[in-house]
Amino acid sequence: MSKIPILDLQQEIQFLREKLFTAFEDVLQSGQFIMGPQVKALESELADFLGVKHAITLNSGTDALVIALRALGIGEGDEVITTPFTFYATAEAIQHVGASTVFADIDPVTFNIKVDGLEEKITNKTKAIIPVHLFGQAVQMDALMSLAKKYDLKIIEDVAQAFGGTFGDSMLGTIGDVGCFSFFPSKNLGAYGDGGLLTTNDDKVAEVAKMLRSHGSKKKYYNELVGYNSRLDEMQAAILRVKLPYIQEWNGKRRQAASYYTAALKDLPGIVTPEESPQCTHVFHQYTIRVSDDQRELLKTYLEEQGISTMVYYPTPVHKLPIFSEIHESYSESEQAAAEVLSLPIWPNIQTEVQDQVITAIKNFFKR
Repeated sequence: MSKIPILDLQQEIQFLREKLFTAFEDVLQSGQFIMGPQVKALESELADFLGVKHAITLNSGTDALVIALRALGIGEGDEVITTPFTFYATAEAIQHVGASTVFADIDPVTFNIKVDGLEEKITNKTKAIIPVHLFGQAVQMDALMSLAKKYDLKIIEDVAQAFGGTFGDSMLGTIGDVGCFSFFPSKNLGAYGDGGLLTTNDDKVAEVAKMLRSHGSKKKYYNELVGYNSRLDEMQAAILRVKLPYIQEWNGKRRQAASYYTAALKDLPGIVTPEESPQCTHVFHQYTIRVSDDQRELLKTYLEEQGISTMVYYPTPVHKLPIFSEIHESYSESEQAAAEVLSLPIWPNIQTEVQDQVITAIKNFFKR
């Protein structure tokens, strides 16, 4: 490829083109565009795939986090612990419900919230923890669930980057009290617009979540809560139904592509390749390396000059954003990761020839 993107959706679209247009036609013919048969069928299929009692579609992963917190009764005066090395939406959701965000630093190997030492962050105001399964790899959920049980805390899994990932024998998003997913187009299972999902085995949480997504009502024009307009539309549901049967295959191909990168780059001085925990299935939403010795920006620029796109997720830890200017505590592992991480091009059908271009360019950079 003359220009290598960070993600190429065109291969997927061409492969699914006929099925997608059939799905579009079905929606148009039905005349139902909101909360119709496609949404109902998708929710059933997602619940079966994930092995969870309730799968409730929403209009974004951010809304899933907000609605999860509210459905669990978390709000003013409460504290919620999460990671500072994630997309802002995780912390933003906590702010939206009026709770206080408490940060805990990350494990430098997995980039996920470090469970060891997390206990010292718990106070009598702590009501929940939001672990983020970053880049497609699971948080150490067994240790986290033990901690939650000890202190009677709720666990809201942020699975925005890890659809189809596992910890032990369980699908991510089904281990805690609630799972929150994003169907943003770049995700492993992505719509062609915004979309989200909330999963739970708790009937009461599911009932409240369903009310909150539809203006706080169980039946139309009878509003019991201050809710939201957070319904997934039929067209996006139809797209996701076309794609869902392929997700295991596509995640497997992502893992193969990640293994190919790792084999080629793992012994290169100046690079640290991702490591996979033996307890989980990493689905590599991103393939993220560390670049040491202040070389990250130089490497990124060099690759851009070679026509290779890369991304930095995330250049500024959340606690360093202006919205949290009152926080002066240092989270050294998150800050170091933000200065060193670089995500390379990856998608399910990325050709080895394309990966070879990326690998060769990285090696040439360090030879210089």
